[in-house]
Amino acid sequence: MSERFGGQVMDTLGIENFISVKATEGPKLVTALEEHVKEYDVDIMNLQRAKSIQKNDENALFEVELENGGKLKSKSVIIATGARWRELNVPGEKEFKGKGVAYCPHCDGPLFKGKHVAVIGGGNSGVEATIDLANIVGHVTLFEFAPELKADDILQKRLYSLPNVDVILNAQTLEVLGTDKVNSMIYLDRKTNEKKTISLEGIFIQIGLLPNTDFVKNTVDLSKFGEIIIDSHGQSSLKGLFAAGDATTVPYKQIIIAMSEGAKASLGAFDYLIRQ
Repeated sequence: MSERFGGQVMDTLGIENFISVKATEGPKLVTALEEHVKEYDVDIMNLQRAKSIQKNDENALFEVELENGGKLKSKSVIIATGARWRELNVPGEKEFKGKGVAYCPHCDGPLFKGKHVAVIGGGNSGVEATIDLANIVGHVTLFEFAPELKADDILQKRLYSLPNVDVILNAQTLEVLGTDKVNSMIYLDRKTNEKKTISLEGIFIQIGLLPNTDFVKNTVDLSKFGEIIIDSHGQSSLKGLFAAGDATTVPYKQIIIAMSEGAKASLGAFDYLIRQ
């Protein structure tokens, strides 16, 4: 059951770190996955969203309530709802998504080789993205809203050692501009209250991920970031309920890692069921 088959992968343009596939695109990978799934005896429910998951007692079936009012019952459940990138919610961001606005430096960085890009966000993820991109693109400008970066000192030291990186603090992103694709960005200098425009060809937004776990916040234990806490078998705090991928506490939010976690959760669920 899925609201959109492929989820966040559908929004990824370039994938160049997927073992055995030199280069592909998100929609192409999703199409191949869907074709593979259809070879098995699996019911696929598209355009469906889970509202809640309940299990009244240890021996009861799980009941998954859907947004459309329907209900599904099962002996076990695997949650793989992923996460969504936290957005800036400024004019131009949605219009230029996939046309210069990106959220995954590992996935889309190679598309901007030799170009000038911006990274929004001065936490660990933003600084790490800047360091990674500096090895690919021509120039990176890092923008941070606060008066100082929030990343670890060791990352900041590495950041400031790079010759093709600029850091702008006290900067509030106001608008993304472009025609067919991004060509500039307007930001507010919070010290002088002056609006400024910078020319660039790509913007990587790195202000965090939001796991899609709201529907189970009263069902299983979540981390302070809202991720489902799982054990080494992919099982949550509720026996029989497993989770995999970006919705969980597993680090490094990558497609290939999420896939392997899905396999692990499936084996964990199988192991759970044969012992019931």
